Amino acid sequence: MTTVFSNPTMDDDTRRRHLYSGHVFAYPASPGSVALVEHARALIADAFDELDPETAQYRMPVEEFSALLAELKPRFIHHPTSKERIRVLLGEFGCDLDKTYFDVPRLRTSTSDDYLTAGISYAFHPHRDTWYSAPFCQINWWIPIYPVVSGNVMAFHPRYWNTGVRNGSRRYDYYEWNRSSRSTAAQHVHSDTRDQPKPEEPIELDPQIRVVPEPGGVMLFSGNQLHSTVPNTSGKTRFSIDFRTVHLDDVVDRREAPNVDSECTGTSLRDFLRARDLERIAEGVALAYERKN
Repeated sequence: MTTVFSNPTMDDDTRRRHLYSGHVFAYPASPGSVALVEHARALIADAFDELDPETAQYRMPVEEFSALLAELKPRFIHHPTSKERIRVLLGEFGCDLDKTYFDVPRLRTSTSDDYLTAGISYAFHPHRDTWYSAPFCQINWWIPIYPVVSGNVMAFHPRYWNTGVRNGSRRYDYYEWNRSSRSTAAQHVHSDTRDQPKPEEPIELDPQIRVVPEPGGVMLFSGNQLHSTVPNTSGKTRFSIDFRTVHLDDVVDRREAPNVDSECTGTSLRDFLRARDLERIAEGVALAYERKN
C-alpha cells in the first residue's frame, strides 16, 4: 500500500526508509523552494519575453516553441544559481549536506492538448527511473513552478511497486544513451524515435495516485515508483522543476527500493554532486554499480 505523507515531521533517515518502501511525501512551499521557483520564473520570463509562458503554445509554431525550450532548459540546468538554491533547499529539509548528492535540476514542460509531446518536452509513458540506470536509492524531488491541476501533473501506479512489468530496460545502456540519444532531444518535435524503456505488456493505469502541490510545493518519491505524465488537458503548459538525490551511506550499503524488473546497464551515479561542495561522487563508489542491476 502506498501512503502519501502530507508535511510530516520526521528526520531524513526515517523519510528515506519510507520512500524506499514506496510511499510519497508532499510538502508546502518553503523559503528555499520559493527561491528556486522564482529563479526559474525569471529565466522563463526572459525567454518568452512578452508572451505568457503557460499559454505561449497557442501563439507560436511548435518548431519555434521547441527551439526556445532547447535554449531555456540548458540555461536553467547549468546556471550556478540553480545549484546553490538546491543546496539551500536540501538544508531546509534536514539533509546531511556532506552525504547527500544531487544531480543537476531540470526544467520540465508538459504542453496541453498534444501540442508538443516529444523530444525536449517528452510526455513520459509509464516508467521507473530505475529502468534508466538510476540507483535504487534514488529519491526524486518534483516542484511545480506555476499552479497545476489534476489534469497536468503526473500519476503514480502503486499496484506495480512490488510487481514487475515486462519492459525494454534490457536494451538500455546509460553510457550509450548519453553518447547518442540525449543530445538529440530537440530534434524530435512531431514524434520521438529514440528507444526508451517502456512497458512491453499491457498495464493497468488505475488505480493511480495524483498529487497536486501548490507552486513551490515539494513532492518526493522513489525513483523506483512506476509513474507517468498525465495527458495534459488543462489548456496550459505545465512548468516544473525536478532533481534527484542519493545518500552516500545508502549507496554504499545498498539500502534501497526493491528491484522487481530492471535489467539496464551502466549507472547515473557519476552525475551526482555533493551538496556541500559540488564534488562528484567517488569513482570507486560508482564502479561498484557497473555490473548489471
